[in-house]
Amino acid sequence: MAATDPNISENRPVIRQLDDAAINRIAAGEVVERPASAVKELVENAVDSGARRIDVSYADGGKSLIRVVDDGCGIEAADLPLALSRHATSKIDGSDLLNIHTFGFRGEALPSLGAVGRLSITSRATGDAHVIKVEGGTMQPVRPAALSAGTTVELRDLFYATPARLKFMRSDRAEAQAIGDVVKRIAMAEPFVAITLRDVTGGGEGRVVFRADAEQGDLFDALHGRLARVLGREFAENSILVDTEREGFHLTGYAALPTYSRGSSVAQYLFVNGRPVRDKMLYGALRGAYSDFLSRDRHPAAALFIDCDPTLVDVNVHPAKSEVRFREPGIVRGLIVSGLRHALADAGHRASTTVAGATLGAFTPEPTGARVYQMDRPTAGFAIAAQMAPQVFEEAAAVFARVDETPQVVEQDHPLGAARGQVHENYIIAQTKDGMVIVDQHAAHERLVYERLKNQMAENGVAAQALLIPEIVELSESDCTRLMEVAGDLAKLGLTIEPFGGGAVAVRETPAILGEVNAEAMLRDVLDELDDVGDSQLVQAKIEAILSRVACHGSIRSGRWMRAEEMNALLREMEATPHSGQCNHGRPTYVELKLADIERLFGRT
Repeated sequence: MAATDPNISENRPVIRQLDDAAINRIAAGEVVERPASAVKELVENAVDSGARRIDVSYADGGKSLIRVVDDGCGIEAADLPLALSRHATSKIDGSDLLNIHTFGFRGEALPSLGAVGRLSITSRATGDAHVIKVEGGTMQPVRPAALSAGTTVELRDLFYATPARLKFMRSDRAEAQAIGDVVKRIAMAEPFVAITLRDVTGGGEGRVVFRADAEQGDLFDALHGRLARVLGREFAENSILVDTEREGFHLTGYAALPTYSRGSSVAQYLFVNGRPVRDKMLYGALRGAYSDFLSRDRHPAAALFIDCDPTLVDVNVHPAKSEVRFREPGIVRGLIVSGLRHALADAGHRASTTVAGATLGAFTPEPTGARVYQMDRPTAGFAIAAQMAPQVFEEAAAVFARVDETPQVVEQDHPLGAARGQVHENYIIAQTKDGMVIVDQHAAHERLVYERLKNQMAENGVAAQALLIPEIVELSESDCTRLMEVAGDLAKLGLTIEPFGGGAVAVRETPAILGEVNAEAMLRDVLDELDDVGDSQLVQAKIEAILSRVACHGSIRSGRWMRAEEMNALLREMEATPHSGQCNHGRPTYVELKLADIERLFGRT
């Protein structure tokens, strides 16, 4: 007797066409993840309608009520039922899904919201206003209503039709915080639109959680003002303008100075054609741009906007439209890295004003602890790098040797002023026109030497050491192909690889400055970085880490007494060297205190 196949049943499953209500509830699971998702869709619709003012209200973290009021173009009464139909939209005609100029284009948000909650839309375009309601997917007829202009969308009892989803909601406070984040991101992208967010839990007018009035002036002034309102005045004061183009892509926005860094990536905002996105490649590029200025536990703050022809980027990647796919991701990544680094270089020796604020706040008695120095022991590459850079150290020493013993009068009109003394054989005190500057001589000279080493490497290239016996690394064919695509870039950094048949790669040369290298581990790390951010800066980062260590050991030591001429020479070189406002670890090299701040400390104001 033949055994019965457990995969074959006498009662075969029947293929059914799901009804519209079920389809909409399924779609809602993709589009509306939480109350913040609903707010995002509704506010984006308001922006697409040409609204100049948008008011958002919520109750109980958006679970019981979400209301969005705008003064946009409105919806005609005859179009209200169509607006609640799936894949019905006024934003595209369906002929070209790559040429999208609006936030929305899927036509899924409103029917999805109506399928899982109690939704009403009141709108006035021309003539009288009308309202339409839908509850749990059941649509009611259009009725006359009272409204002066624009559209009011009200969503009550979100997920009442799918109670299982309610179990996955977080606390009211957490959901309200997510709503605030969504509204603020859209507010950054639309500085000329007034946006108000209000918590109406408990009824009445509630309380204003966030408000941003429409900004005036040109785009950069408006954006700067809006960022000050959203991210805070400190960010606006300590950020630099970014404005650069490359091969059809335009990068604008503001990025914070390295000394204004954060403990996490919460202050990183990225936009593509005005759309807030969370893109792994873009975040990786931002991190790479600051890799030379921040330690691993610090994160940059920035609000960056990438604009391009819509055909160069695909926004139809994810139902939430928070991910994008670029046709040329390498160009975009290079634009972000080079654009940010040029902007930071243009900032010169500037350090963030928050450093001074923290210094003033620290003028309180504290217990004295052991002094800690952030210095690592030399590695194998240290000796090689030291041999590579004797000229740099000779030039640095010459800056301080070419002085005579006669006292000199130095003008204090320089940005970092004139040296007036040295305390604890490590801190230079300089007087400026309107205050004073305190300089960490070791940290400052460390950055100066490091910049010289990098310039020397850029001019002379990275020395490569040939392996007596090439190291053969076995990889998959796809990994081998990806590595060979970046082989030219790796060769410029002293890492020479060649295909060795199948999925194998032959490593023939490694960067001399790195000393003995585990080539296989390095190549696999490069592949991981290519997977993570679409590009690899790992080899360059390792080389720059060695240069940084060389600079640390080759700079003026803490505890060395300096003459006035030496101190002033150091100040002048800091003023002429990009990035000298922070050391190689991202800490400030100097603190500037205004005379008014000093006088306040002594109660003279």
